Amino acid sequence: MTTARLLALSWSPDPSVLGGTLALGAAYLAWLRGRPGARAVPFAAGLLVLVLALTSPLHTLGELYLFSAHMAQHLLLLLVVPPLLLWGLPPTATARLLRRPALERLERTLGRPALAFTVATAALWAWHLPALYDRALLHHGLHVGEHLVFLVTATMFWWPLLQPRPAHRLAAGPAMGYLAGALVSGSLLGILLTFAPAGTYPFYLHPPDPFGALTLIRVGWGLTPTVDQQLGGILMWVPGGAVYVAGILVLFGRWMSGADAAGHSGPATTGALPRTPPEGEDGVRRTSPGGAGGAGDRARPHRSHPSPPERAGRGALEGAP
Repeated sequence: MTTARLLALSWSPDPSVLGGTLALGAAYLAWLRGRPGARAVPFAAGLLVLVLALTSPLHTLGELYLFSAHMAQHLLLLLVVPPLLLWGLPPTATARLLRRPALERLERTLGRPALAFTVATAALWAWHLPALYDRALLHHGLHVGEHLVFLVTATMFWWPLLQPRPAHRLAAGPAMGYLAGALVSGSLLGILLTFAPAGTYPFYLHPPDPFGALTLIRVGWGLTPTVDQQLGGILMWVPGGAVYVAGILVLFGRWMSGADAAGHSGPATTGALPRTPPEGEDGVRRTSPGGAGGAGDRARPHRSHPSPPERAGRGALEGAP
C-alpha cells in the first residue's frame, strides 16, 4: 500500500452526507428565491468544507486509523463550517425570518451567550471522554449523532458573535471574554490529550485495517499510537486555540478604534433596539410630556450629522460580515 493509493481508495461518499448537504443548499436558494448574492460564497464554502470533512480520506483515516485525523475533522466541524454558514446568512432576510413568533422565541432562548457557551463546551468535553469516543467509532449511528451534535452546538456557540444582525451581536468586551473562555477550555483539553498516556483511546491501539495500510501509517508515516495521540492533542491545543486568539485580536482592534461602540450601546447589547423620540416637521426631536424631562423641557435640535467617531463606528459595523 502506498500513500497515493490509500488516499485514492479512502474516499467515502456517504449518501446521507451528500443528500443532506444538497438539501441544505437547495433550502438556502429557495429561501432567498434564487437570488443569494455575495453571501452565497461563504455559505457554499461552508457546505464544501462540510462535505470534505465527512467524505474525504480525512474521515476514513479518523474513523479507522488515526486519532489525529479525527481531531482535525472535529476542528473543521467546530471552527470552520459553522462560521462560514453564519457568514452566508443575509441580514435582511434573516431579520425578516426571525420576526415569526416561534422562530423569534427559539432564537432568544438558544442564542443566549451563557447557554450557547455552556452547551458547546459540555458537548466538546463529553464526546472526548474515552468511553463515549470509542463507542462512537464502533457504532455508525452514534458517530453520525456525534457529528450532528458538534455542528448544532458549534452553531449555537458562534451565533452570538457572527449572527447576521450586527446590532444583536455581543459587544466587543463581552465577546472577547466569551472567546477567552473557549480558548481556555479547548486548550486545556488539548493539553490533557497531548500529555495523556498512549492508549487513552484504546480503539487506536489496534485499529481495524480494511485497507492494509497500518504498516504504511505506523512505519512509513511514523504515526505510532503515542505520536498520533500527541499530534491530535496539539491540533486541538495550538491551531484550535489560534482561531479564538485571532477572534480576540480582531475584536480588540475594533474596540480600540471605537468601531464597536456605535453598534453596541445600551439595549443593543442584549438584542433590543433603542427607541427614538418622534421628529417634528421642523426637524426637532420632541419629548412627550411624560418623558424624563417633563412638560416644561424645551425641544432640542436634532444633530443631523454624526460625529467622526460615530462615522468610523458605523463604517466598521457596516463592513462586518
